[in-house]
Amino acid sequence: MKISYSIFCWLTFGLLVQMACNTSYRTPSKSTSNTVEPHRPKFHFTPPEHWMNDPNGMVFYEGEYHLFYQYYPEATVWGPMHWGHAVSRDLLNWEHLPIALYPDSLGLIFSGSAVVDWNNTSGFGKNGKPPLVAIFTHHLMEAEKAGRSDFQYQSIAYSNDKGRTWTKYAGNPVIPNTQKIKDFRDPKVIWDAASKQWVMVFAAYDHVKLWGSQNLKNWTFLSDFGKEFGTHGGVWECPDLFPIAVEGSDEKRWILLQSLNPGSPNGGSGTQYFVGDFDGKKFTVDPTFRTAVINGQALWLDWGRDNYAGVTWSDVPKSDGRRIFIGWMSNWDYATVVPTQKWRSALTLPRELTLKKTDAGYRLFSLPVREMAKRQGKSFKLPSQSLTMPIDLTAKSGISASACALELEFTPEGDSGEWVLELSNSKNEVYRVGYDAAKKLFFSDRTHAGKLDFSPKFAALVHYAPRTSKSNSIRLQLYVDRASCELFADNGAVALTDIFFPTEDFSKLRLFVTGGTGTLNSGKLFELK
Repeated sequence: MKISYSIFCWLTFGLLVQMACNTSYRTPSKSTSNTVEPHRPKFHFTPPEHWMNDPNGMVFYEGEYHLFYQYYPEATVWGPMHWGHAVSRDLLNWEHLPIALYPDSLGLIFSGSAVVDWNNTSGFGKNGKPPLVAIFTHHLMEAEKAGRSDFQYQSIAYSNDKGRTWTKYAGNPVIPNTQKIKDFRDPKVIWDAASKQWVMVFAAYDHVKLWGSQNLKNWTFLSDFGKEFGTHGGVWECPDLFPIAVEGSDEKRWILLQSLNPGSPNGGSGTQYFVGDFDGKKFTVDPTFRTAVINGQALWLDWGRDNYAGVTWSDVPKSDGRRIFIGWMSNWDYATVVPTQKWRSALTLPRELTLKKTDAGYRLFSLPVREMAKRQGKSFKLPSQSLTMPIDLTAKSGISASACALELEFTPEGDSGEWVLELSNSKNEVYRVGYDAAKKLFFSDRTHAGKLDFSPKFAALVHYAPRTSKSNSIRLQLYVDRASCELFADNGAVALTDIFFPTEDFSKLRLFVTGGTGTLNSGKLFELK
């Protein structure tokens, strides 16, 4: 996670000192209903109130998905970081719990991860039960204020009651910042069965560092990665390293997710990824993937402006087998000034990541988790037809345009025309998303979608994503939730996530083609509860 610490943090240092002594647990208040809170999503995760950014510490244990997140409980702008906490049994319905980790004498609680220590390697377990162990970055504001470079380091905490209360390890930090790197943060930990060790990856300005441990307390440096690969338009943050099966084969590869700010293809914050192998010490880019990520090139997990700092859940049961991801649905270019009131920021839909071997090489695909089908209510089916006239989907279906999912498959005729899904309201505000057949680009256009004046960086341009599939037919899946749209194209080969802020909810949804023709092969619109 990242903001201009050196400016903001000095103003809040006095507040930090006061809060560092606070040992009580505060439960966030219940949120106000959507009818009186403009823009609050209906089916995306948001904090009940105040500021949220990066998702942290996602771990599955005893039937619960734990979601921690960067949280400032005193205001709707970034401040001294805590870990907020929520749990779910289905990735859909979340129970807000008391704040899990508070700032202390070692600093603020920045981003990190959590694991189940099944074999009690740490010795923190009790009564034959494995502990949950959280690994996070301490950020010492006083040291940064003094001009030092060693103000970030990695620490741990543990829980013996299913994550309800946490004890910080007395030996923190477990990885001190002896190299004095200013951006030295966001640890993600995984157990690597092949090398029989815990492996930690964390960001160090323009690359990542890999460390290994037998007990989560004593760590040994393994290797560095990244200075010569990917794009470096901004500071690297929030990495995630994990093995994954190649769909439809017995192959296994390792994925390294790497967020950076700025430097994304449509501006500001974004997440690139690498495919390769890990031998217990080094991560090596796969030869077939290498040409895509050298000389400043990158492959992007999401081409929209609003999917950042996402990582995956640890300890999802083998019987499930999925690699489940969630991201922060905002962008540091404007996150602190978006026009919400009691709360700021939402998270993306939980997504399943899969690795496929395509004509271009290994590529990550992402789609909303299958649990989203439980949200479906009323539905409307579109028959196959030549699309010569606009279709008013709202009028035909009676389904609200403000909370819906749409699945389309269509075939453009030739290399011309835009296939457009248009959201609008009585204020003549419009959001357009779709596919430009001439440019072979997916697009998201929020330039007229409501409030824009809070930041000149928010909606200056239309956002684009290249099409990679060579199929004649194009598949789109869209999820609209009041103030956001998540587009998944060609079965998840491309994702494009954007937020927007209409002055009233979008009420109308239309489908049409401009400048060309083609065939709508199939379509289905769902109400989302």
